[in-house]
Amino acid sequence: MNEKDKKKISKFLSLILRHQPEVVGLTLEENGWVSVEKLIKACTDYGKKFSLAELKEVVETNDKQRFAFNENETKIRANQGHSVEVEIEFEERTPPKILYHGTAEKNVGVIFAEGLKKMSRHHVHLSSDIETARKVGMRYGKPVIFQIDTEAMLSENHQFFVSANDVWLTDNIPPGFIKLIDE
Repeated sequence: MNEKDKKKISKFLSLILRHQPEVVGLTLEENGWVSVEKLIKACTDYGKKFSLAELKEVVETNDKQRFAFNENETKIRANQGHSVEVEIEFEERTPPKILYHGTAEKNVGVIFAEGLKKMSRHHVHLSSDIETARKVGMRYGKPVIFQIDTEAMLSENHQFFVSANDVWLTDNIPPGFIKLIDE
């Protein structure tokens, strides 16, 4: 399968498994899982046809590791980033002293005034490297990168979790822990 086709399937899976499963007539289980068989059938019925082998290739080669199969590969879910109500149990962990958040330049003022909020998602997403944060920020406009003082946040009892694809998650980040970095 070529990269263009994989990207199309990946974007459609993100829509279905993170935001709008009802588009293809699916309902996610409480913890985000859906039957692989039902997913493939629902997508095919919707006009977005792909095989089990193609689905596996998308999951295995996705650069952001957005999706995961259960142990026997009968179910699939998004690893994080849901705007629909799901209860994924993330592992609470101590993050590195500094993490990064990428966004568009147009958001700088509101972030310094109000901090980083989860908005329609379940958590604020952070990365452990600047390059990943930059790529995320580029999706929304001219990118800017914030450095997050997680060490200081931990001292004030903020919790951090990590998803299966190594995205750091927290509920919110008050402005005092955020620094805009110049590149």
